[in-house]
Amino acid sequence: MTTVLIVLHLFVTLALIGVVLLQRSEGGGLGIGSSQGMGSFMGGRGTANLLTRATGVLATAFMVLALVLALLGRGASQQGSILDGPAVGAPGGAAPAAPALPALPAVPTN
Repeated sequence: MTTVLIVLHLFVTLALIGVVLLQRSEGGGLGIGSSQGMGSFMGGRGTANLLTRATGVLATAFMVLALVLALLGRGASQQGSILDGPAVGAPGGAAPAAPALPALPAVPTN
């Protein structure tokens, strides 16, 4: 269930990014969604209304999915630290033993 919601959340996020980038900003910005020079199936005003509504719907879906995922994952976390777990790469979860160092010869003092 959670995996399906995460994938849906990803698609909503990508669509929201695309719709926001298509909108014409106050300063001109990217302005990809403007009808100037691209052949217009809708007027500039209609495109702005469509993109504004799409942004609102996608933003609402994004927030609802984020809240649902947060509520579903609320009890799934484990108590403790990742530092409490077994060492990575160690067989059986034990820490590797340090190799024994050879004894150094005694240095005579004068």
